[in-house]
Amino acid sequence: MTPAIETRGLSRRFGDVLAVDGVELRVERGTFYGFLGPNGAGKSTTIKMLTGLLAPSAGAVAVLGRDMLDADAALDAKRRVGVVPENLALFDNLTAEENLTFVGRMHLLPRETLRDRGGELLALLGLDAEGRKLSADFSHGMRKKLALAAALLPNPELLFLDEPFEGVDAVTSRVIRDLLAGYVAKGRTVFLTSHVLEVVEKLCTHVGMIVRGRLVEQVAMADARRDGRSLEEIFLHAAGGTAADPRALGWLGGESP
Repeated sequence: MTPAIETRGLSRRFGDVLAVDGVELRVERGTFYGFLGPNGAGKSTTIKMLTGLLAPSAGAVAVLGRDMLDADAALDAKRRVGVVPENLALFDNLTAEENLTFVGRMHLLPRETLRDRGGELLALLGLDAEGRKLSADFSHGMRKKLALAAALLPNPELLFLDEPFEGVDAVTSRVIRDLLAGYVAKGRTVFLTSHVLEVVEKLCTHVGMIVRGRLVEQVAMADARRDGRSLEEIFLHAAGGTAADPRALGWLGGESP
């Protein structure tokens, strides 16, 4: 079986800045893949190239066995994936239900299927009581939940999530974690970026780490646990991070002048 995601020499340049540099990814189907990196490391740029939102400057990328550089193949792949992008991509002047109706119609879902799935998703994510409220008036956490509902509505084979837990309350975070774990257990694939290492460590089966545009680490979490390494230790080592010197800012917390 072809992998869910495979890239060769994937690169993206913005002027003189090489934001993504020769990334070689292989994500097998049925895995929960966490894609980690410091701020500005190239995570969101990589996701945009994987989902066809941004053309690479060099390299090749295949999603669900489709060449994303071929227009027809890329369109077929996009029908089979769900995406929660960095900017959420909601229709601000529509309600939650109307947002899902639009997405469902674009995917040619039968009216009854659309109604049933949309109702279940809105109820599960606590958005069913919002009525005629426009998504422009939603809080950031509510908008995040609506974007996830829209991504899941067509029942995609592969789900891309860019920081899905940012701005989401603890109760909803647990609901989302359980939902995604069940989704992967049925053989689907999730590609997730997050700065919340505890969530990634609990959920993900595999992790890749990007630093200054280069993929510096790929590891199965089962292997890391067998070696007695925490995800934080792996990440800090890969990213070159160090603990703060306790003597730094010695004045902080002392007597005010």
